[in-house]
Amino acid sequence: MNTLEKYKEWCNNTYFDQETRAELQSIKDNEAEIEDRFYRDLAFGTGGLRGILGNGSNRMNRYTVRKATQGLANFICNKQGQDRGVAIAYDSRIGSAEFAKETALCLAANGIKVYIYPTLSPTPQLSFTVRKLNCIAGIVITASHNPSNYNGYKVYWEDGAQITYPLDQEIIAEVNAIKDYAQAKTMKETEAKEKGLYVVIGKEMEDAYIDEMKKLVHDPERVREYAKQIKVVYSPLHGTGLVPVTRILKEIGFDQVYVVEEQEKPDGRFPTVSYPNPEDPKAFTLALNLAKNVDADVILLTDPDADRLGVYAKDRITGAYMPFTGNMSGLLICEYLLSRYQEEGKLSDQGAIVTTIVSSNMARAIANAYGVTCIETLTGFKYIGEQIKFFEQEKSYKYLFGFEESYGCLIGTYARDKDAVSAVMALCEAAAYYKAMGRTLWDQMQVIYQKYGYYVEDLHTITLKGQEGAKRIQEIMEQFRTRPIPEIAGIKVLGLRDYLLDRSLCYESQEVASTGLPKSDVLYFELEEDAWCCVRPSGTEPKIKFYMGVKATSLEDGKEQVNALKEAMNHYVI
Repeated sequence: MNTLEKYKEWCNNTYFDQETRAELQSIKDNEAEIEDRFYRDLAFGTGGLRGILGNGSNRMNRYTVRKATQGLANFICNKQGQDRGVAIAYDSRIGSAEFAKETALCLAANGIKVYIYPTLSPTPQLSFTVRKLNCIAGIVITASHNPSNYNGYKVYWEDGAQITYPLDQEIIAEVNAIKDYAQAKTMKETEAKEKGLYVVIGKEMEDAYIDEMKKLVHDPERVREYAKQIKVVYSPLHGTGLVPVTRILKEIGFDQVYVVEEQEKPDGRFPTVSYPNPEDPKAFTLALNLAKNVDADVILLTDPDADRLGVYAKDRITGAYMPFTGNMSGLLICEYLLSRYQEEGKLSDQGAIVTTIVSSNMARAIANAYGVTCIETLTGFKYIGEQIKFFEQEKSYKYLFGFEESYGCLIGTYARDKDAVSAVMALCEAAAYYKAMGRTLWDQMQVIYQKYGYYVEDLHTITLKGQEGAKRIQEIMEQFRTRPIPEIAGIKVLGLRDYLLDRSLCYESQEVASTGLPKSDVLYFELEEDAWCCVRPSGTEPKIKFYMGVKATSLEDGKEQVNALKEAMNHYVI
C-alpha cells in the first residue's frame, strides 16, 4: 500500500473514529503533510516507539500504540508470560494517560494481566516495579526529553532493563507482522477489572522504591548532620520528578529544598521551556534566578520522566553557579562512591563501573585508580542495565556504578535504567560529605580534574527531518564509513571502529579485529593523546550526532580542542 492508499484507508475505514477521519480529511489538499504522516509506519525500534503526536501511520496515536501493543502481546503469549503480567507507567506528556490505558486494555484483551500506575510515575520507578512484581515485561509511555509535540512507548523485559538483542528483533518482527490495525484487540476497563486482568498499583510500590534507594546512602547520620547546611533548588520541568525527588531528599535530611514554582505542576505542554531537557542551559533560567535569591548551593533539574539529571553548583571562590555536563556529574558521583567504598573496605578487584563508548575517558582513569574494571557498552542505558544481568548470570563482576554522557546514571541494582531520583540523592549526599571538608560540588570537580587530568567532551547535533532527512543521515554515515580520514583538526587518527560492520581497524598496523560489541550504526575514531570522535544517527529523533573528547591541560584548553574537533567533523558533512 503506497502513501496515498494508506491515507485514504485511514480517511474511510470506520475502524478509525470519526474525529480522526475528519481531521485527516481536512488535510486532503496538503500533499507534503500527507506524505510525512503516511510515508511509513511509525517504526517500532529497538526500544519501542517514539514520534510526533497526531493522526496517521507515522504518528503517535491510539491506533499506532494499539498495533505495537498487539505485536508485543503476541510475543508475550508465545512466551507463556500472560499470568506474570506487564507493569505500565506514564509521564506528564500530552496523551500519556490515554496511551497507557489503551496499552493496558489491549494487553488485557489478549489475556495478559496488567499492573498500571493510577498517576504519572518516573521511568526508573517502572523499571523497579517490573522486578518487584516479577513481571514478564514493562511499558512506560514517555518521550523522555523530546519537545512537547512528541510522545513515546518504551518496552522493558523481566530483568527491568529495556529490551536488547535478540529480544528486540523478535518483538519488532511480531509488531511488523500486524498488517491491519483492526487486528489489535481491546476491551472495556470494567470487564478487564472483573476478570482480574487490570490491577491498579497502590502507594506501597512508591514506598518500596524510595526505601530501596535510602539503603544506598553512606553514613546516613553524618549526611543528615551536614544536610541542614545545604540549600537545594530543584525543578521537575513540569514532569514526574516532584513527588519522589522532594520525598527522598526530605527523608534523608535535606529540609532546605526550594522548588521552582512555575515548573512544579505536571504539564505536557512544558510552557516555561522550549525544550524540556536538562542538557539545555536555557532550561535552567528560572532555577538560576531562584538559586540566586535563596543563595543555594546546588541546582538540580530532572527531565519529564525523571531519568536524566542536570546540575549547576556554586563555585566557592567566585560565588557563580557553574554548569556540569552529564559526564561531569556522572564522574563526580563515581569518584564519590568509589572513595566511600574504599573507606569502608568494600572494594575488590571484582568491582566494575559501566559506561558507554561516547562517555568520558576519565571513567577508565578513575577505575584504574581504585583497582576496579571499567566496561564500555554501546550508547543507550539499556546496555548498561544489560551488563548488570550478565554480571549476575555469569557471577563475574560486582556492579558499583553506571553512567552515560547524556545525563543519566544508576546507583545500585534495584532498577536497571538510569534514575535521576537516586542521582539527586547521591549528589546531595556528596554535597553534604564535601561540605564537611569545606568544598562545594564545583570545588570537588576541580579536585577531580587535578587528580586525573582535564578530560573535556562535547556533542554536536544536526537535525534532518522527514524522509529526505533520513536519507541524508544515511548518506553522511556512508561518507564517514568509506572516506579515508587520516587526521581530525590536526590530531592523527590511530584507528576506526565500525560497529555496524563489527570491524576495528588499527591504521598503523592495518590489523583488523572485532569491536566486541553488538552491531550498531556507529563510527568511532580513536585519536592521539587520548582524544576521540564518534558519529551515529539518533535512535529516537531525526538527528545525526557527533561526539568528541580530549584530555587537556586545563578546562579552557580542553574547550578549545573540542571546538576544533567539532568544526572539523562538521566540515566533513558540508
